[in-house]
Amino acid sequence: MAEHIELGKKGEQTAADFLREKGFRIIARNWRFKHKEVDIFAFDGEYLVVVEVRARTSSGWEHPRESITPAKIRFLVQATEEFVQKNKIDNKIRFDIVTVIPLEDEKWDIEHIISAFTAQSE
Repeated sequence: MAEHIELGKKGEQTAADFLREKGFRIIARNWRFKHKEVDIFAFDGEYLVVVEVRARTSSGWEHPRESITPAKIRFLVQATEEFVQKNKIDNKIRFDIVTVIPLEDEKWDIEHIISAFTAQSE
């Protein structure tokens, strides 16, 4: 398996474990919509939280959170609308980002950005 794919899978699992430890209830991972996917849907109290996970080997070139484009935000909003309708969810919605960068000894630098953007972002 290609190294970047392996990093992505480990990063997503690390992010999911991190969120569970914070009390999030994950209801879907890698949910497919229009040939793309949403990394994580979870409940955090009264919120349905849409989580975009960004894993990178370092933050030297660009921090992982900086790689979220307006097009990606539009996709996440559209996918979330579909997910909410299909699953009849009536919660408030929040968009978070979890960035993960591997350190030594299977440890990770994890940053959780709550309400990283809104559905109105362009």
